[in-house]
Amino acid sequence: MNGSALAIAATTATLRGVLDRGIGDVTVTVRPLDTARENTAGNQVNLFLYQALPDAAWRNRDIPGRVLPGETAQPPLPLTLYYLITTYGDEDNDLRSHLLLGQAMSVLHDYPLLGMDEIKNATDGEADLKDKANLHEQLERIRITLQPLTFEEISKLWTTFQTHYRTSAAYQVSVVLIESMQAMRAALPVLRRGEEDRGPQVEARLLPEIGEIRIPIVSPFESLDSVRLAKTLPSAVLDDEVAILGHNFPDGARVRLKHLLVEEPFERIPTQMNDETIVFRLPDAAAASATWPAGFYTTSIKATRPDGHDEFSNELVLSLAPAITIAPTAAPAGDIALTVTTTPSIGKGQRVSLLFNNEQIQHDAIAAPTNTLSFDLKAVAKGDYVVRIRVDGVDSIALDRTSVTPKFSDGVTLKVT
Repeated sequence: MNGSALAIAATTATLRGVLDRGIGDVTVTVRPLDTARENTAGNQVNLFLYQALPDAAWRNRDIPGRVLPGETAQPPLPLTLYYLITTYGDEDNDLRSHLLLGQAMSVLHDYPLLGMDEIKNATDGEADLKDKANLHEQLERIRITLQPLTFEEISKLWTTFQTHYRTSAAYQVSVVLIESMQAMRAALPVLRRGEEDRGPQVEARLLPEIGEIRIPIVSPFESLDSVRLAKTLPSAVLDDEVAILGHNFPDGARVRLKHLLVEEPFERIPTQMNDETIVFRLPDAAAASATWPAGFYTTSIKATRPDGHDEFSNELVLSLAPAITIAPTAAPAGDIALTVTTTPSIGKGQRVSLLFNNEQIQHDAIAAPTNTLSFDLKAVAKGDYVVRIRVDGVDSIALDRTSVTPKFSDGVTLKVT
């Protein structure tokens, strides 16, 4: 059994009793350093608890025999207590105090472990502890260890109490277990394991695994074999085809996409697939502009087992870029009021900035969903400028995907004359 919340006091009382019996003809007190000598003039040993810390070895550990397999309980609070022993001679005789310190250290050296009877006798002698502190029933024995402290550590301790330093000895006492007040939860006995009491069934089945996501420059993919050879983009836009490469894709698998701003994940049915490749299409831009925000989506494969349970692959990130058009596309040099239309719409709270002429212009906070953004460009010089916007870290695609030779799209190029 573990100790109650009185375990700290019971430990202190036991140590005081050990010192009192072991030295004899001495007053053993339990006081802070600044009041240790008050109203006491004879031979004295003061026992001061200066620190209580959790014991790392027992943290989150159940007590053997108390919690059985299948039961749950709050682990006990394991403590390591640190005491400082200071001695005072009769009429403040320092030589006598040194003799007492040696006797106290000798006693504790001879009692490295606190016994059950010692703890029981000490707590029965205290009205506040009698029949209340059950520290003597603790399965783990309490060990007393001399704790070496540097002169600097001891000086700081005495300085805290603003009293004159006296030669002292520090001891570590552990482990003191305080039992949790929360009730233990015990499950009912198992009557049957599985159907017809046959126990668990082991099924040799590999989970689906995603290795890569590919977005083609030209959509759609000609075939599954062409997926690995197709040139790809870093981000997709609505109505794009997307390919997922991996292993162990079962028949009937679905693609699961989750965005932080959308409560429920989206699911897409593959248009083509085999056990290593899945191709699916993102929804139509007109239909999904208000429901599929631009940004990053965690993407996984969802498969339903024969028993009806769902299993999921690992997750990779798919970035959905906004498609944009700008107005005007041509303007004279100087200040320009630029309007950017986006698909999908920008949702409330999304971070938006304009990438223009090697600069990033932050848009005001988006208070309500919108697909129209306004930017004031100051003192724009003559030239051709490619306009992009960045939504939650995903940039719009400026590439003209219909051109045979690589070039920027006319719809995002601002010509300043």
